[in-house]
Parts: sequence; structure tokens; C-alpha cells
Amino acid sequence: MRYMRVGEPGRERPVAFDGERYADLSGITPDIDPAFLARGGVESLAGLPEIDVTGLRVGPPVARPGAVLCIGQNYAAHAAESGAEPPATPILFYKAPNTVVGPYDDVLIPRGSTKTDWEVELAVVIGRRARYLASPDEALAHVAGYAVANDVSERDFQLAESGGQWSKGKSCETFNPLGPWLVTPDEVGDPQKLGLRSWVNGEPRQDSTTADMIFDVAYLIWHLSQFTVLDPGDVINTGTPQGVALSGRFPYLAPGDVMEVEIDGLGRQRNVLA
Repeated sequence: MRYMRVGEPGRERPVAFDGERYADLSGITPDIDPAFLARGGVESLAGLPEIDVTGLRVGPPVARPGAVLCIGQNYAAHAAESGAEPPATPILFYKAPNTVVGPYDDVLIPRGSTKTDWEVELAVVIGRRARYLASPDEALAHVAGYAVANDVSERDFQLAESGGQWSKGKSCETFNPLGPWLVTPDEVGDPQKLGLRSWVNGEPRQDSTTADMIFDVAYLIWHLSQFTVLDPGDVINTGTPQGVALSGRFPYLAPGDVMEVEIDGLGRQRNVLA
């Protein structure tokens, strides 16, 4: 099953797509929210009214999450282009939940920014509370689905102005386009076998696979559950591969630039910088 939310910001309607038709879920849930995800979503669209999504804005596929947890330098080649050794344990930082916007919404370059950057990432959305999981073997049973994320970053805010923490460069408004879909695990299969790519103004930037993660999805969920409680609707951005502007190989983003990111089976985003 695939879930999406359509409509103007703050007025999105929950929708499901089973490969054949789009169904309006408004009659059974007010939103793709923690309660809906904790119930396991829907197994069938039988009896639910169809909806025509043509021309409608696509919002992020989950309602505003309680937490956006992010993993830094989770691909060895990206750590190297950042000038760092691969981490021995997952690096965790947070983004403000209000950074989450739709997959085609404009992304705003912050005031004073000179180093706004892109990062295609596999996002994991939690469906069952994860607290002190015994092992990574238990972790994937707590996943509601997967989505495309772009962990947009301002590198001067993140590094030069950070005071030692990264969140200043990660929590600017619109800095986490998400979607278009939330795709359930049965449709995705192995989350470590997904290709992920990015482009700026049509030129290739990143081209890698989730198999190159240092810490895989199951390990990350288990590890995070030892330090914090993961609740339904929480989003985990699992890290980005090499090919970002921080590498020095590409220019940073400017107004009018177009970012595109995609992951196999999860869809493609397109955001204009404003």
C-alpha cells in the first residue's frame, strides 16, 4: 500500500493507492497520523470512495511528526568527502518537525545563506513504539513504511556557526521535503537494496545504494531505541551518500535552482529553491 496526503498546507486529505485506484481515507481517519499508523493502516480499499488527485498539491505523506531524527555520515564515501573518518557509532541530530514539507514544495534559502546543500536520504517512518528493543532483529517490525527525504542543509550554519551541534544548519524552514509516498514495508522489500540519486538543474549529483550504509536500517532503529523512545509517526533520516556540494566538487544552491531526488520504488521529488 502507498499513502499520500493531498491538498493545501494544513488542509491535506489522507489518500491510499493500492496499485489500481486512489481512495479517500477521510471517512476512517482524519490524517496519516500516529493513531492511523499504530493501527497498521488499511489492508484493503474495498468500500472506500475513489478520489481524483490530478492537479492537487501533494503534501508530506505523514502528518507533522513528533520527531525527525537524523543520522550523520552514514555512508563511508560521504564521511570521506566531509573530511571525517567513518563513525564508530551512529551520529544523531534532530531537525525541527516543521521543516517537513511536500515533495514538490519550494525550498527557501535562509537569510544570509551561502552554502545551502542537498542530501537524498531514505526516510523510515515508525509504526509501532520502539523502546529498548532487544536486538536489531526486532526493529523492522516497528516500521510503518519508507519515503524519500531530502535533508537540506546550510553548511556554514551547520559547521561554522554551530557551536558544536549541527541543528542550526538543519532546521531552517522547508529543509526536509518528504514523499511523495509512504510505502509500506511489504511493497519495499529489503530496505538495504534501494538505489538513491539526486540532480541539480538536471545534472547528476548522487548515485548510490542503501547497501552502502555503515549502519543499516534495523541497526539504527534498535540503536536509537536504547536512547530515546520512537513513537508512531516519527521519521528517521538514515544518511546520505557522496555527491553533495560540501565535497567542493559542486556549487552550492542558489535561487531558481531545481533539486530532484529519488529512491527506487519510493518516487521522485522536485523542489525549486526560492
